[in-house]
Amino acid sequence: MNFFPHIFAPSLFAGRRFAVVGLGKNGLPVARALLAMGAGVVAWDDKAAAREAAAAAGINVAEPEMAGLEALVLSPGIPHILPAPHPIAARAIAAGVAILSDAELLFRAVRGSGSAARFAGITGTNGKSTTTALLAHILAHAGRPVAAGGNLGTAALALPLLPQDGVYVLEMSSYMLERLETIRFDAAAMLNLSADHLDRHGNMAGYACVKQAIFARQTAADTAVVGVDDAPSRNMTESLRNFPARLVTVSGEGPADIWPDGSVLRDACGPIVDLAGARALPGAHNAQNAAAAAALALALGVARADIAAGVETYPGLPHRQERVAEARGVQFINDSKATNAESAARALGCYDPIVWIAGGMAKAGGIESLVPFFPRIALALLIGRDSPVLAATLAAHGVPYREVGTLEAAVAQGWESARGGAAAVVLLSPACASWDQFTGFDQRGDQFRALAHQIAEGG
Repeated sequence: MNFFPHIFAPSLFAGRRFAVVGLGKNGLPVARALLAMGAGVVAWDDKAAAREAAAAAGINVAEPEMAGLEALVLSPGIPHILPAPHPIAARAIAAGVAILSDAELLFRAVRGSGSAARFAGITGTNGKSTTTALLAHILAHAGRPVAAGGNLGTAALALPLLPQDGVYVLEMSSYMLERLETIRFDAAAMLNLSADHLDRHGNMAGYACVKQAIFARQTAADTAVVGVDDAPSRNMTESLRNFPARLVTVSGEGPADIWPDGSVLRDACGPIVDLAGARALPGAHNAQNAAAAAALALALGVARADIAAGVETYPGLPHRQERVAEARGVQFINDSKATNAESAARALGCYDPIVWIAGGMAKAGGIESLVPFFPRIALALLIGRDSPVLAATLAAHGVPYREVGTLEAAVAQGWESARGGAAAVVLLSPACASWDQFTGFDQRGDQFRALAHQIAEGG
């Protein structure tokens, strides 16, 4: 067996020049990784503070010239086509310089290092992070060398070098998928499709096309996994039947190649795991996530017993229906990652009755799509900028609510109502973005967790 030192050779990209634009949680680690592999790097960010931090880390900061560049690595959130290209991206396109995701460069680095480690890619509008983390957990539990990252956690190019039997598990956003050239996923999953990021992809057809790119370059030796619980994904499934990869359909609701029969996840060969024992994976949406992770794990050669053990021991991710505290029989559930109504619906469908904390910066359509879940809501506590928008919808449907302004007030009043018998669950699932009051959904969820802990500690 070949020995791999878990770091890439310092001469791997010697003599090659890259520009990195956007020096946040993705770009700065990518610039450092490229330098560590011997590449010439010029980096830029439109924010002076980010430029200063990169310069302090020893990175050459300047607006890049296109001559001699092998590629521009553009942070995922920066557009290169729609709604308008960043000026540096426009110059790269005019000069014929490739614009790449760092996942593409990871693939090239791994193959250039002589490792045949396999790549598993996961995309979809919702559920990407849970499925990515779950698959990585299953692989690690089975004793396989694994590294997970991409849109979740560690930037792809900052992951370590894995040996021949290793697996890279990459969460792939639509922004990353539109910047690939050669990467081939041995096993890939597209979980679901609903309208999102249409400003970047033009329309739903453009968005679906980018998502389907996760299956590009797959061969008959590879596996394509697709959820079939929504119409756009079912349409994609039909088109993929003409692709060379082996197609596996998954569902959290009904018949598919892998689906839940009651609480038991199964396929044509029989039961895989009883999801009743997987506390971190409640609801039909998580049944689909588990089905996708199981399909990918089977394609990667993991034994069924190891898949079952991995699913049952999966601890869950922060801010995604995370049970953060319990006091006097009342559970506090942190679902701060639910920044739109569709995501919130997944949590609202898991509990009844609920004290629901929602609000922030509402997305188009507000919470009108959540009307079927309103009978589950004993009391809604609204926070943030657009609480009047949510309040109008709730009032129109006779749902009890209060506009309380802050998360601190909402948690306090939610506890008071729940312990009085209104509900056994206080659920933060905002259905809104967080930028009006927080730096991100994670800060919002962290504050909820801390407030819930204070209540639990006080009894």
